[in-house]
Amino acid sequence: MDLTEWLLDADPAIRWQVLLDLHDDADGAASERARVAHEGWGAGLLALQGDDGYWSGQEYGEDGDRRSTIWSLQSLRRLGVDPEASVVRSAIARVRDGVVWRHHGDLPFFDGEVEECVNGGVLALASYFGVLGTGSDRIVARLLDEQLPDGGWNCEPREESERSSFDSTVCVLEGLLAYERAVGDDASNGDASTVAAARRRGEEYLLERNLFRRRTTGEIVLPRYANFAFPSYWFYDVLRALDHFRDAGAAPDARIAPAIDLLLEQRADDGRWAAGRPWHGETYFALDAAEGEPSRWNTLRALRVLRWVDAAAA
Repeated sequence: MDLTEWLLDADPAIRWQVLLDLHDDADGAASERARVAHEGWGAGLLALQGDDGYWSGQEYGEDGDRRSTIWSLQSLRRLGVDPEASVVRSAIARVRDGVVWRHHGDLPFFDGEVEECVNGGVLALASYFGVLGTGSDRIVARLLDEQLPDGGWNCEPREESERSSFDSTVCVLEGLLAYERAVGDDASNGDASTVAAARRRGEEYLLERNLFRRRTTGEIVLPRYANFAFPSYWFYDVLRALDHFRDAGAAPDARIAPAIDLLLEQRADDGRWAAGRPWHGETYFALDAAEGEPSRWNTLRALRVLRWVDAAAA
């Protein structure tokens, strides 16, 4: 079985992204994407939602529980489930009407809470699933106000640290990008242009550090940044960052070259990438291969990043 056949011998969530991002087959991708809500992982996650709108009875998840509402929704977004599918619209309506942040004054779920990494994720979800509202405006205002002088974000209070966190920053960047796309990016939209400027400052924070290095020594900030795990939850890694920059659509910045080298170092002789060490916590079911086994998610994401880089070089 060649690499393409192996990638396509998978869940519809992987197949549609392979067809679109590696083969430019928009029609085939659309057909496969329509199946995500009704087959495989996507259908499985949707079926596990409670009548009250929660997954696992939790909005975030205690003790690393990955079965909660936010992580189930984030997984559905990364699977690329069609937000317009009727079963998805019903699920999102249950979240909107029933799920609250119980430790934050019972704020509605899509209004977010207080931590930047959480609010970045909620903003991405509200944008993707088409439920932006006044709560989203509150999140955006908070995130713009909380951007640190170095350009990034940190869930730690500013009085405790004015140094950004890679983890918090990537979560916010994904949320801001999703918001820009949802509201439109024409020149007359001042809100979107302000958000885009903030996003670019946050991206600059990562680029100045080659996506994984300390500015002072050039060493990797944390070894886990080289651990490519899917889903990534709130954790940063180099492949997640590279895939964000690809998704943002700009030409590759020369400063990502060391990150590309790190990515290529993990490529096996057969052209595939292995699954990373999964993050601790309970899950409903695995979305990727076991650690060290060939990973379709990592291989797909790595190949589309390399295709983006190669296209720019050509």
